[in-house]
Amino acid sequence: VMKLNPQQAPLYGDSVITVQLSEEDKVEDDVVFYLVFTGSTVQHCTSTRKINPGSLETISPGHDCCETVKVALCASREGHPVLVVAEESFQFVQDEAYDAAQFLATCAGNQQALNFTRFLDRSRPPAADVDFLDEKVALAFRHLKLPAEWNVLGADQSLTENIPRETLMHFAVRLGLLRLTWFLLQQPGGRGALSIHNNEGATPVSLALERGYQKLHQLLTEEGAREPDSWSTLSHTVHLGDYSVKHHRGLGVYLLTAEA
Repeated sequence: VMKLNPQQAPLYGDSVITVQLSEEDKVEDDVVFYLVFTGSTVQHCTSTRKINPGSLETISPGHDCCETVKVALCASREGHPVLVVAEESFQFVQDEAYDAAQFLATCAGNQQALNFTRFLDRSRPPAADVDFLDEKVALAFRHLKLPAEWNVLGADQSLTENIPRETLMHFAVRLGLLRLTWFLLQQPGGRGALSIHNNEGATPVSLALERGYQKLHQLLTEEGAREPDSWSTLSHTVHLGDYSVKHHRGLGVYLLTAEA
């Protein structure tokens, strides 16, 4: 028997899961534990990290749909066959951050929706909430399957640069969302958004300056600006055909995902 805590994770993954082992499965030093998540079309295998003899830690994989999957705890020891030690079920769900990322992605060129995001900004959430929002929404955005023609400036590319308007980049910068800004900069239209003025004549760059977001301003203006440090707590993914391998830097955990 093993207990997973929590028993569910958002579709985009990257949250910590603790695995409580039963008495007889207490971790011996030369045993390596893996979790195998089997969904209807995708399978994931994650390495684990020992916290103490009775518990392990891993990172939830990003999944392709909302569903309950089977999780097997596998133990491997050199020279022995791999054993399935315990099984449990686990649920992938769509959370508010995922909804928010989907909403933002679809309203990239929609002025009414973007004005709504400005209205939200007047309530100025506290810094800790902003950081949480930044991490979750950026993770969810990375997990969305954006259409090939998706653009930070919205679908209507015929709008010339000099029409004053709000952009997703204004939104991300106004709230000081470092990770989301970095993500948007890498997307089509991301760089172009930097020089667009809104109705008050502010560009994302001038907003960063006016609000005193120094790191963000550097990110937008320095030639070779690198990924912000705050992003490095997250993971790095490499895709190979039907497989992808993800390394979670914080915990040193690896995840392998394959089309089942």
